[in-house]
Amino acid sequence: MKYFIVTYGCQMNVHESEKIAGILEKMGYECCQAREEADIIVFNTCAIREGAEDRVFGNVGNLKKQKRKNKDLIIVVCGCMTQKSQTAQKLLNTFPFVDIVIGTFNLPKLGLYIEAVKKGRQLEILEEGDIDETLPYKRTSGDNAWVNIMQGCNNFCTYCIVPYVRGREKSRKAENILKEIKETVETGKYKKITLLGQNVNSYGKDIEGGLSFAQLLKEICKIEGDFKVSFMTSHPKDLTDDVIDVIAGEDKIEKYIHLPAQSGNNRILKMMNRSYTREKYLEIIDKIRKKIPDCRITSDFIVGFPSETEEEFEDTMSLVEKVKYDSIFAFMYSPREGTVASKMEEQIDQDVKNKRVNKLLALEKKLQRESDKK
Repeated sequence: MKYFIVTYGCQMNVHESEKIAGILEKMGYECCQAREEADIIVFNTCAIREGAEDRVFGNVGNLKKQKRKNKDLIIVVCGCMTQKSQTAQKLLNTFPFVDIVIGTFNLPKLGLYIEAVKKGRQLEILEEGDIDETLPYKRTSGDNAWVNIMQGCNNFCTYCIVPYVRGREKSRKAENILKEIKETVETGKYKKITLLGQNVNSYGKDIEGGLSFAQLLKEICKIEGDFKVSFMTSHPKDLTDDVIDVIAGEDKIEKYIHLPAQSGNNRILKMMNRSYTREKYLEIIDKIRKKIPDCRITSDFIVGFPSETEEEFEDTMSLVEKVKYDSIFAFMYSPREGTVASKMEEQIDQDVKNKRVNKLLALEKKLQRESDKK
């Protein structure tokens, strides 16, 4: 029996697909390179942008002929997109050949749903779930090992669906994280450990008497072995001086920080509920540059947020020019059903968003060419 996994979205989804692979291999399935060979196909989905959901619907629809040829083929759709009950129901209604539709918190029970398919289609969306420390996983990212340190988010940025599909912040116990990293490093296969969380800087705040993120980083660096540590993603409001100090002082931590700014304008930042100002963000950048001169800094930006004026967009351009990031990721604002921003007035025309995102990316290329010359 063979399986094929299609992964959309962030690094968290990539690691969860490793867990899906682990579950399937424990059940006796083997990985195959083409979906046409598979006995079970899993779509691990993303809900951050509309385009990601459209691709899922298109690719699931393309399996109709394969299902007709192989009636025993099991098709699973899971992840952030299907955590939204309305979208999950739409999938089942649109594609009667899909067997299992489950949300982000149902992953530990995947094996049970596969066994239950013999009795009929499976749909279950759990509202909340704890971190399951017993899940097996099959690492698939070369010499990099993803290590999830927490799940969920408490920030409720007005454009973001994550708190609704990933739940509130829950941190793994430090001893479990350290044990996983120690065992991973001891295999000798992995030279890089990447810590994952929607907001790694808030690690441990939900555990009374637990380690802070800075303390966790220090403990990880005590583990013997030849490896480097990195992490994603940081929220600027929670990037404290002690975290910057640990990065500066520990050789095992990569001198790299991904620090999403999202906008360079204070009014837009407030509407986004980002909880910092342009000035505060630049203050953090200044601290990083002073304490870690060789630090690579990257960022995310959203253009065309509701009511954003041309002048406010230019504030984002000037922030990028001032910071001179090593690279940026720029996205056009995409309304997500259920978020505060989707109900805001003055939604920006698609043509305007296109022009702005292209202008921002052109600036990034210009800055990179200047950096390359140096």
